[in-house]
Amino acid sequence: MSDFMYLQYEKKGNIACITLDNPSAMNALSQNVIIELDRAFDQIGTDTCISGVILTGRGKAFVAGADITDLSAVDSVQAEQFTYFGQRLFNKIESLGKPVIAAVNGYAFGGGCELAMACTLRIASDHAKFGQPEVKLGVIPGFGGTQRLPRIVGIGRAMQLILTGGVIDAEEALRIGLINEIVDSDKLIARAEEILSQISANAPIAVRLAMEAVNRSRDTTVSDGLAIERALFSVCAGTQDKREGTSAFLSKRPPQFSGK
Repeated sequence: MSDFMYLQYEKKGNIACITLDNPSAMNALSQNVIIELDRAFDQIGTDTCISGVILTGRGKAFVAGADITDLSAVDSVQAEQFTYFGQRLFNKIESLGKPVIAAVNGYAFGGGCELAMACTLRIASDHAKFGQPEVKLGVIPGFGGTQRLPRIVGIGRAMQLILTGGVIDAEEALRIGLINEIVDSDKLIARAEEILSQISANAPIAVRLAMEAVNRSRDTTVSDGLAIERALFSVCAGTQDKREGTSAFLSKRPPQFSGK
């Protein structure tokens, strides 16, 4: 859309594609970029025609971190405000209710790694690289890295990445579970579209509530998580989509879900 300066936003059928498009700055997460991403995801959240999102970058980077010029100028009060807005955006992405695939085309450092982790799934090109190098700048991850990374890869691996500020390649990211797949760079978007097509063939309410069950249960006991699962399962059981899905299965025909 023409009203964005730092990203490209387009719709392909029922898929929204967001491309960070400031390659001269390695798609750094400046305050302006965060504002534009926030606006884009607000539009996606209210667009009933969109069932999934692909988030990627143009050039060598997915997002190569925060804008260091911005970072160098902030004091403690401004830093808290900046991290609040970034965290709020990433929480919005995580809880969108629609699957968001990070198609990591290149460097995903600092805020870029954090942005990818806020997405539902992560696929990466074979030359993508990941890291949380904030300690090298005298700060810590501020957009969720200290929280999401341990939950995805485990505390030990997260501590090593965060405390050393080291960089890992796509193969290592796959090995430790940070990403779901490695894809040839020229097939990255096509593969993301394929995954979203597979997801969108399923019952929309069930997809949304399955994501909600996983996200809401991460910080609870197993017992509390099972209660959440039980409640959301019962919601699904009362939908037209449940009746259609079970009927189609018994009739040996493809289901026609309505999202109701």
